[in-house]
Amino acid sequence: MAKKTTRAAKTKSPVKRSGGAAKSPRARTQTSSRRRNGRPQGTAKERLENLAKSIVDQADREKDPAIAIPTRSLSNVTYNEKTRHVEMGDNKQSRNFFNYGQAKRFMQTMLVASKCKELIERGKTASIRQIYYLAKHTIKGTNEKTFDDQAESDPVIEDVEVSIDALREELHVFASNRGNLVGPITLVDDGNTLDCAAMGSAGYAVPSICESSVIQFKKCTAKFILHVEKDTVWRRFHEDRFWKKHNCIVSHGGGQPARGMRRLLRRMHEELKLPVFVLLDNDPWGYYIYSVIKHGSINLAYESKRMAIPDAKFIGVSSFDYDRCDMSDDVKIDLDANDIRRAKQIAAYPWFANKRPWQREFKKMIANGFKMEVEAMISKDLEYLTEHYVPMKLKDKKQWLD
Repeated sequence: MAKKTTRAAKTKSPVKRSGGAAKSPRARTQTSSRRRNGRPQGTAKERLENLAKSIVDQADREKDPAIAIPTRSLSNVTYNEKTRHVEMGDNKQSRNFFNYGQAKRFMQTMLVASKCKELIERGKTASIRQIYYLAKHTIKGTNEKTFDDQAESDPVIEDVEVSIDALREELHVFASNRGNLVGPITLVDDGNTLDCAAMGSAGYAVPSICESSVIQFKKCTAKFILHVEKDTVWRRFHEDRFWKKHNCIVSHGGGQPARGMRRLLRRMHEELKLPVFVLLDNDPWGYYIYSVIKHGSINLAYESKRMAIPDAKFIGVSSFDYDRCDMSDDVKIDLDANDIRRAKQIAAYPWFANKRPWQREFKKMIANGFKMEVEAMISKDLEYLTEHYVPMKLKDKKQWLD
């Protein structure tokens, strides 16, 4: 999410491209391999069982039992220009049982996998914190604990996810709920039919697990989705009944949206054919949030194919809106060195680097020397944001950023 001058746009990005003419041979190999192999066959439970069987098989053949875990690092992430989302490459690291430095992590991985299998079999779910306590115990005959703290168990959950190519939610594991929505859509959530236009001032609280096995879409008359960054901004739109006047769904993710919100947005876009418009702060963090929603997270590239929304459009707040909307100096928040560094970093992402509108946007923000929050629009009038600014943005496609 960065702003860069023309020179900045040429800054080498840590993320490789794939899917286009300029692909590196390595990127081509990774992409074609994924297409050949596809997703593993079977349910999440079957894949967990196959993982265990492979360990037993290696031991039966008197081999050092090992788990191949895809590397979650920038060096193993590519940007697929055809699908328009980030992808995890084919690089893997081996986690071996008969390796003194890896034995504990090997044990932890199999232990977490077994707890996930138990959850599936029992038809229960557990939070990542609860997984930590389910798996934590003192190994008999020693003073060694399986996990010292949750900082150890959380990455292992991700290791299990990528090893069998399953979403955490498929393993019946969830994080905390974050995000709400309101609008003309009726959902069936865990067997309960909910009209999201009649859920009171708090709206519908989006759960962590939003798969079709939990949430089904019963009826929807909305024309589009407006996703905003923060709860406070969402409340402004809800109170002003923006969703009713414009026949849309308004959602927020409480900052960077959690996996549940991202998954639900993707499902509504994909299954209900609803366009997604994003309204975020005019700062590098806001632009990064848009990048995650549209192209996926670099750190969690393995889940982008099921969460990214490549057709999402950014409608604001733009660096040009200060002049366009005749804003006062009171809304300015000075950029610091970290903001500028981060902006340049994001501007070099492959999905931004070759887009002139985005490069102009980043350049303008740095030239301005300040950033703005969405709430800055309220300095003109309490209802300016919902009655004037966003309607103007939605009507003028030339102001959208892709």
